[in-house]
Amino acid sequence: MNKKGHVLNAILLALGLGVILSVDPWTFQPNNTEDYLLVAEKIGQLSLPVVLGALFPDVDTAFGKHRKTLHNLPVLITFLVFPIFFNNLHFVWIGVATHYVLDMVGSKRGIALFYPLSPQEYDLPTGVATSSKYADSVTLVVTVAELAVLAGVHYYLVSLDVSLAAAAASFSAIL
Repeated sequence: MNKKGHVLNAILLALGLGVILSVDPWTFQPNNTEDYLLVAEKIGQLSLPVVLGALFPDVDTAFGKHRKTLHNLPVLITFLVFPIFFNNLHFVWIGVATHYVLDMVGSKRGIALFYPLSPQEYDLPTGVATSSKYADSVTLVVTVAELAVLAGVHYYLVSLDVSLAAAAASFSAIL
């Protein structure tokens, strides 16, 4: 996808994820029913990290090999574990991960997930050219799918509204 698509994806993700983390899925009311401002506050907290994460992988257009240097699993893993050790950059990983999904599902080219071990780019046949008139529509469809997955994870597997250190501790307690 192009920069416009990644920005659109990130903004919609921040809005949607802010609602997912703040609203009871059964009543569609904020978890704290006395204050609807909590939803806006959560969206505000998520906007900057998710947008920065969604734009970060394309920094590799300025150096290295685009869709290889910063579009791979080692970079994503770095953003996943960083908050555990340094207690900051929470939710940036969501922007990075959804950037990868958008590039793999929404565009024809794909990304090199296992770079630098392998330069092969992986994609799905659902993608369109970044200059296509359908690029924005594909971005919207992919974003809705990403939000559905994030909602499923949040409501049924593990709360996304906790620090990754707490989530890692809860997983290790289960094992």
